[in-house]
Amino acid sequence: MNEASSHTQERPGWRPASYYPDPAIRALDPRFEKYWLKLSAVERLATGLRWAEGPVWFGDGRYLLCSDIPNQRIIKWEEETGAVSNFRKPSNFANGNTRDRQGRLVTCEHGGRRVTRTEHDGEITVLMDQFNGKRLNSPNDVVVKSDGSIWFTDPIFGILGNYEGYKSEPEIDMNVYRLDPVTRTAAVVAEGVLGPNGLAFSPDEKILYLIESRGVPTRKILAYDVSPSGDKLSNKRVFVDAGPGTPDGFRVDIDGNLWCGWGMGDPELDGVVVFAPDGVMIGRIALPERCANLCFGGVKRNRLFMAASQSIYALYVNTQGAVGG
Repeated sequence: MNEASSHTQERPGWRPASYYPDPAIRALDPRFEKYWLKLSAVERLATGLRWAEGPVWFGDGRYLLCSDIPNQRIIKWEEETGAVSNFRKPSNFANGNTRDRQGRLVTCEHGGRRVTRTEHDGEITVLMDQFNGKRLNSPNDVVVKSDGSIWFTDPIFGILGNYEGYKSEPEIDMNVYRLDPVTRTAAVVAEGVLGPNGLAFSPDEKILYLIESRGVPTRKILAYDVSPSGDKLSNKRVFVDAGPGTPDGFRVDIDGNLWCGWGMGDPELDGVVVFAPDGVMIGRIALPERCANLCFGGVKRNRLFMAASQSIYALYVNTQGAVGG
């Protein structure tokens, strides 16, 4: 497998738009028009990955990190120069990434079956690798709430084989956890979810959205009410039934819209879809690859970075990512 390359090397299947507005972007509802910059187009920043996941933006360094799970690395894309390099290799099959309130990298690792934090000096701290004496499965995605608590999902995907982790038997159910930032104690906040995957809070942090990626008969985006104390969930409900779609990772913007990685090999599905806070799909960004995850970044947090199978794409939009979303 070649190293990730700059966007100057094109691959069959990807063709940048030659005119505005970019035909890859489509409004499905009038509400999407305010977010669509008609003089912006989808760009491919890097390619040559095996399975891109977990993008996270570092505004203070003007760079993006993105997991390449099977290749055992986290790559770094620099906004100023477009340079692509290895940030960490081996990465212990890193998947989801985010930053905590002190700007430190928080990572879900399939290989170590753990959640880690990269300190400012580069040292790696293990935040959690077991619960009640049993090993975690393969932490998948993670978000940090405004109170500093760390919320993450723990499905079994990374231990099903030796491609995105190490094949092993699960010791514990697939749960969603909250890790207290002060006491370092963990609690199960959601259980009985079939394949918990991506998660994010609404802008006011009163709702937690969660992907049920093994939902029957289809994947779903679930919604939970967050308790006034900020540490418990209730009122589980289906926010979106994905039908033939395959939501994976997502982020929420400042208006409460969900920007979701989508698709599974069907050109009519691959890319990103946007849901309004009422659950209506309002927009679509078509990509030539399935998008697994995304994040907002750039100087004004108005650039959408999309980790899509073997490539990383970007698009300027007329909104910003919500803090914690």
